Amino acid sequence: MKVTLSALDTSESSFTPLVVIEFAQDVKEETKEWLKNRIIAPKKHGGAQLLFRPLLNKYEQETLENKNLYLVGASKIRMLLGAEAVGLVKECNDNTMRAFTYRTRQNFKGFDDNNDDFLTMAECQFIIKHELENLRAKDEKMIPGYPQAKLYPGKSLLRRLLTSGIVIQVFPLHDNEALKKLEDTWYTRFALKYQPIDSIRGYFGETIALYFGFLEYFTFALIPMAVIGLPYYLFVWEDYDKYVIFASFNLIWSTVILEVWKRGCANMTYRWGTLLMKRKFEEPRPGFHGVLGINSITGKEEPLYPSYKRQMRIYLVSLPFVCLCLYFSLYVMMIYFDLEVWALGLHENSGSEWTSVLLYVPSIIYAIVIEIMNRLYRYAAEFLTSWENHRLESAYQNHLILKVLVFNFLNCFASLFYIAFVLKDMKLLRQSLATLLITSQILNQIVESLLPYWLQRKHGVRVKRKVQALKVDIDATLYEQVILEKEMGTYLHALLALKFILAFAIPDKPRHIQMKLARLEFESLEALKQQQMMLVTENLKEEPKESGKEKAT
Repeated sequence: MKVTLSALDTSESSFTPLVVIEFAQDVKEETKEWLKNRIIAPKKHGGAQLLFRPLLNKYEQETLENKNLYLVGASKIRMLLGAEAVGLVKECNDNTMRAFTYRTRQNFKGFDDNNDDFLTMAECQFIIKHELENLRAKDEKMIPGYPQAKLYPGKSLLRRLLTSGIVIQVFPLHDNEALKKLEDTWYTRFALKYQPIDSIRGYFGETIALYFGFLEYFTFALIPMAVIGLPYYLFVWEDYDKYVIFASFNLIWSTVILEVWKRGCANMTYRWGTLLMKRKFEEPRPGFHGVLGINSITGKEEPLYPSYKRQMRIYLVSLPFVCLCLYFSLYVMMIYFDLEVWALGLHENSGSEWTSVLLYVPSIIYAIVIEIMNRLYRYAAEFLTSWENHRLESAYQNHLILKVLVFNFLNCFASLFYIAFVLKDMKLLRQSLATLLITSQILNQIVESLLPYWLQRKHGVRVKRKVQALKVDIDATLYEQVILEKEMGTYLHALLALKFILAFAIPDKPRHIQMKLARLEFESLEALKQQQMMLVTENLKEEPKESGKEKAT
């Protein structure tokens, strides 16, 4: 029997929460009710047809804080239909990879009507996120209760709520049981073994799994370089030909490891189904805005924006801004060299132990300034890239990565190139490289690991004390989890590094992957031909009937 979205029930009071929406304090009730109705409304009426309920009931809201937290989920059938809508690719029983459809669900490996493990945690949350982000305005001119928050047809509702400050954040909720199992197999027990990349992908998604997969691969790939480079670090050689040999080996090594990684990356992404997803059918990103119209390729209603306007914004605003930032970075670098000269002169004049330590101070200060400039520039780059109004998330990420990569590369490494090729001072090069590397690593560990961990532990103790002091009948575990996770920060340590790798080097596919992709393309074309032939045959059958009716008339 064919199941449609209109047949789904969105009034379930109890469901597994996957995503949390946090409203700002004192948000008007009519605004919450309006968003709730849009979320649970049928798709044919412009809704997301998801499940939605507050974290606390009315009595609990009177007793506890955090009244503006709401949970979002979906029924099993709705999730499967959502998987079909977003084009998830899954493995079939015949070991081929195909786009999932609800009608042919029994043909996919691991599917069972009584089993809820067919879709991974990351896939379920991706579907919810996709549906929420694609809630778009129809006839609304403004957000109810907030006349200043203007809307127009095609505008992303969630995007407008976030930019207007009505919604603070939307974040996925952890599955503590699944996370504990992943921790046990991943890092809680010290053992020299490979990471569970497939399990990481199932919980966190393909992006995070590829990142950790690359880290693992790159760590092993660094071993030959470490072994060969150790004598160069321990001994100072006057014969610079030896350094030329080492540099040549570096060049060959970097090329080989990248090519090998591309093959391994293609294997993983094919197995996970992401290698087969077509970007040209990608949905518009939530921040994309324009005049509501019909996409000529997909036939769907979506915002349309002229590409020439985007190009003008890129070349007339973004490009000059990036060039200005690069000039400022070089200016700061020259100040750093002035400090180096000052510290060296002071040490040569006095020759004391104190001044020998002072030689490292300019590099430490410069490393801190580099980290600050990188973070400030990233915020500016994110704003500019969003303002450029790219239609696809992939295009947005590529332009953002290009901006950040160019600046970070110049900001972090320009001084080293200057020392090596202009000053030709090997002693200063070793000192600067070591100081910059160690300082940046310490800063990153403090800012992105130790500080968030300490703040989370401190906040967790405070939340538990509040819950224990209140003698109310609530799901304390879920309440504590939501309150704790809403305070977690978002770090983009890692994703930019991964995105650069994937954008810079399109994965080279092994032969067996190429054959499977070609076969899938061929089968898709054959299916399209058969569908067209059936339509032609039906039309030919209809023509004699119409002719007979005309003659009888």
